[in-house]
Amino acid sequence: MQRKAVRRVLPGIAMLTALAAGAAALTGCTGGSDGAGTSDAKAGGNAAAPAQPGKYRSLPAPCKAGADSKKLKAMLPASDSLTPEQREQLYAGVADASYDGDRHVGCRWSAQVPEETRLLSVGFERVVSYDRAVASDDDKAKQVYVRLLTDAHLPFPGPATTPTPGAANPASPAASTPPPAGGTPPAGTPAAGTPAPGTSPSPQPELGSRVLEGLGTEAFLDDKLSPAGATAAQSRTVRIVFRTSNVIVKVEYSVQPTLPGTVPSSAETQDKARQLALALAERFNE
Repeated sequence: MQRKAVRRVLPGIAMLTALAAGAAALTGCTGGSDGAGTSDAKAGGNAAAPAQPGKYRSLPAPCKAGADSKKLKAMLPASDSLTPEQREQLYAGVADASYDGDRHVGCRWSAQVPEETRLLSVGFERVVSYDRAVASDDDKAKQVYVRLLTDAHLPFPGPATTPTPGAANPASPAASTPPPAGGTPPAGTPAAGTPAPGTSPSPQPELGSRVLEGLGTEAFLDDKLSPAGATAAQSRTVRIVFRTSNVIVKVEYSVQPTLPGTVPSSAETQDKARQLALALAERFNE
């Protein structure tokens, strides 16, 4: 009788133990599932999609992109002594050495006549963000542009102005002296901007460096005139930098006269450089 009682009790205990273990496991799984689901939902809600690549995936050939024959011939007058082959080579330009043609390329031109030497260079840089979850290609290009703007000692953002060539120089007496009350200068008085008899003409106005409008996404112009010297002529270098999406474009144009005392025109040099920069911006918009 005792053996039969023991046999009946043992299966009952085993069944109760199995039921308790199953309930505990079910409770544990349910709690773990709820916690994991909440954690995953939060992680998915906070994760931001990476920025799309920049607009430009490659760069045009700079020597061909800037090869507008009319603009190049206006910027780089060729000597009459050059042969047709030499002229063709002059306007073809010389490409800069580049180890990655999809990231950084450039081209240079040089022309020399008895009166002066003119130099021109064009460069393209395609900016790429290596972590687009933090910054897009355009954001990185903007950072590069701002650094170049700062190096040129121009404010950011700066006022966009378009100086009028030939405007009166504020520092000149003609600009600072008001006309007579009647509005008509006395007889024999030279008109404003006309040098008085026996005096040398006043120098042409300097347009200066400034932020530009209507060129790419954002742009600036840097105008540098070398110091005057007794034996050396003053050279002028105009550099235009503009950004179009994730590409930085640089145009640098220098005029170096041969004779001392000759000062290259600020308005003319800037205008030629800007016309080429506008043509390059249109090339990227094609």
